[in-house]
Amino acid sequence: MQIVGELAVDIIEMKEDLTDTEAQLMKDQEFLKNLDSSCETKTKEWAERSKTRAEELTALSETIKILNDDDALDLFKKTLPSGSASLVQLGQSAFLLKRKALGLVRGAWRVSDSYHRPKLDFLVLALTGKKALSQGTFDKVIKLCDSMVAELKQEQQDDYDKKEYCEAQFDLADDKKKSLQRTEKDADNAIAKAKEAIETLSDEIDALEKGIKELDKSVVEATEQRQEENQEFKDLMAADTKAKEILKFARQRLNQFYNPKLALAQSDAARQAVMMDVGFHSHGGAAPGPPPETWDAYAKKSEDSNSVVAMMDVLIADLDKEMTEAKMEEENGQKDYETMMSESAAKRTEDSKALSGKMEAKADAEKMLSTQTEVKKDTNEELWATIKYIESLHHECDWLLKFFDTRKTARTGEIDALTKAKEVLSGAD
Repeated sequence: MQIVGELAVDIIEMKEDLTDTEAQLMKDQEFLKNLDSSCETKTKEWAERSKTRAEELTALSETIKILNDDDALDLFKKTLPSGSASLVQLGQSAFLLKRKALGLVRGAWRVSDSYHRPKLDFLVLALTGKKALSQGTFDKVIKLCDSMVAELKQEQQDDYDKKEYCEAQFDLADDKKKSLQRTEKDADNAIAKAKEAIETLSDEIDALEKGIKELDKSVVEATEQRQEENQEFKDLMAADTKAKEILKFARQRLNQFYNPKLALAQSDAARQAVMMDVGFHSHGGAAPGPPPETWDAYAKKSEDSNSVVAMMDVLIADLDKEMTEAKMEEENGQKDYETMMSESAAKRTEDSKALSGKMEAKADAEKMLSTQTEVKKDTNEELWATIKYIESLHHECDWLLKFFDTRKTARTGEIDALTKAKEVLSGAD
């Protein structure tokens, strides 16, 4: 049931649509009928209008022909005033000149731009108006032609001047752009060199400072070592000297017993000094008493004492040799130390001087880096401004440079057309 109801509604709506469509069709058919009638009427009116115009032109042509007939002209010369004798000829000549001038002006209109067309429209209007055949109208048109020709020539000269200006400015701006680009490139190279120099000098300065510190440390260590060696030398010499004195004293003591004559050659003062150094204390200095009587007289062992003394002499000689070698080593060590100190001082002076020079060079390189960075910044700003100026020149000049020849050709054609139109109209005098 629901479907049946929906179908019924659809049928009713379709019938209403059909009714509306039939009504619109009737209106369209009526409009078409009226349009056909109107077109037929207009066609008849146009045919009648064309026929009437043709008859008018025929009448005018026949009239002009009649008036220009030789007999009529002779008659007019005899009967009419001289100023009116060529009335018909003047009318015909002015009409032809106007039509020819109008064709030239319309030709100029076709090649002109939108700026000059309103003035050319005015010329066309002046030459097609009711007073177009009057001499006053021709004079106005001629003056207007002169004005437009002068204006066109001035515009062409302005284009020449603008073209020359644009080309010159493009050349100058391009030269300036190239110069700034070279300056920017030079600044980049200078900046790169300055950075490289700063890096190299920084490494060299660090190496020199490190070398100076190591040299100072070496000097301190060498000084401490020399002091230690000197102290060892002094200790050795003192010990060897005391050992020699003890050995000599011991040898003297043996000689006192086994070889008294040799012992007497020794100095008492020296013996006393040695005794005090080694802490030996004698008991009154008297010779020991004789041995107990219970034994036989003591026999001195001279041969044994001689070997002991000889051994002491060897020891003393060894000490002398050791002390001599120690002195030589001390002297050589001192000379080496002094040489090293002298060379170290010279090297430190040289390195300090080199360090000062490299620090100055680094300061100069840093100054150069700062200067060239500023130069690059200023150059970039100027280059950016130059590029913007070139872009503005393109906006200002590209259209003129692209269409210069076209504009020149069109303007020349327009000037020629206006000049010929002026000459044509001037021939109406």
